Amino acid sequence: MRLYLTALKPTDSVTYGFLPAARALGCEVTVLTDRPERHPGSVRCDVRDPRALIDAIEHLGRPDAIFSNSDHLQAETALAASYFGLPGKDWRACLAAKNKFLMRRGLAAAGVETVRSLRLAPADPVPERLPRPVVLKPREGVASEDVVLVEDDLPRAVAAARRRRPGETLVVEEYLEGPLRTLETLGDGAATRVLGGFATTLGPLPHFVEERLDWAPAADAHVLAALRALGAGFGACHTEYVLTPDGPRIVEVNYRAIGDHCDFLLADVLGVPLFEWILRTHLGDPAPEPPSASRHGCAVSVVADRPGVVKDGPPEEDVEDGGVRLWHRPLRAVGDVIELTHTNRDYLGVIRAVGPDRARVDAAVERYRAARPWVVG
Repeated sequence: MRLYLTALKPTDSVTYGFLPAARALGCEVTVLTDRPERHPGSVRCDVRDPRALIDAIEHLGRPDAIFSNSDHLQAETALAASYFGLPGKDWRACLAAKNKFLMRRGLAAAGVETVRSLRLAPADPVPERLPRPVVLKPREGVASEDVVLVEDDLPRAVAAARRRRPGETLVVEEYLEGPLRTLETLGDGAATRVLGGFATTLGPLPHFVEERLDWAPAADAHVLAALRALGAGFGACHTEYVLTPDGPRIVEVNYRAIGDHCDFLLADVLGVPLFEWILRTHLGDPAPEPPSASRHGCAVSVVADRPGVVKDGPPEEDVEDGGVRLWHRPLRAVGDVIELTHTNRDYLGVIRAVGPDRARVDAAVERYRAARPWVVG
């Protein structure tokens, strides 16, 4: 079987998740990327252009599957898969999920939910009489970059965002207050399986930095209805939503697997070959029914709280503590210069932990952090 994987920058999800899974499934894998110097053995291609992608694949050899886990390449990859008659996502659903303005319009038109939202193109004036507070965000942003809660001076916040992101369209939305949750799903085009979900702990407002995710399985009917309305029923999908006093409301739909090592955590908690499961749907297999999880898991991001230089930090390691298994993945190195961005770019490392229950997992994580601190000075 021949599988083409489209990618931009290298990610742990691809390097340590999807590529080994593809090899385990017996696939001959070709990575197509615009950064071949960063992907050993890859083929250069303008992966943001579906015409170039289709042309490259036809030249290299007919595919059995075309796949991407990149936020930025879902629509292009879906168009290529459709061209070759392969299982894949609807490119329109990919576009609607990525574009937060289209997502809001799609959910409102389907009668799923209405969240006040306004699109601001680069030259658009800033409205003066919007109810506060609001959330300002890039229309197609990732990693909480330039997502900020605005309680008073919206024109000032918009001007600051436009300086950082010239030429980009922004979205202003009503602030959804309540606990933040995720729903992780896997679909095959006919059925959508709920794999589980997480409760998200955010850092201090006005920014929205995810500091911790804890296993909190749920099968929220509202979220599943939203995914159906958008047509997001194939492959992996990571949806974030808020439990507001008026019921669940969607924050964003990420039409790919959950990131920041929570994909590995999801596999650990369920005890399944998650990356293989995802790839198998793109090879035409039905999505399997996930097992019930009897363990607790969490992913804790160690976030820099000050600018400076990394003086010390724990290595990459896998340890056992009181029946809890912990993995630490450093995201920075000694000597790195830290400039706070108030996004997940401020992560120093991530700790993944799985154990019999939350109390023991929490205790093991605290012991690990106390014994192996990150030092920025």
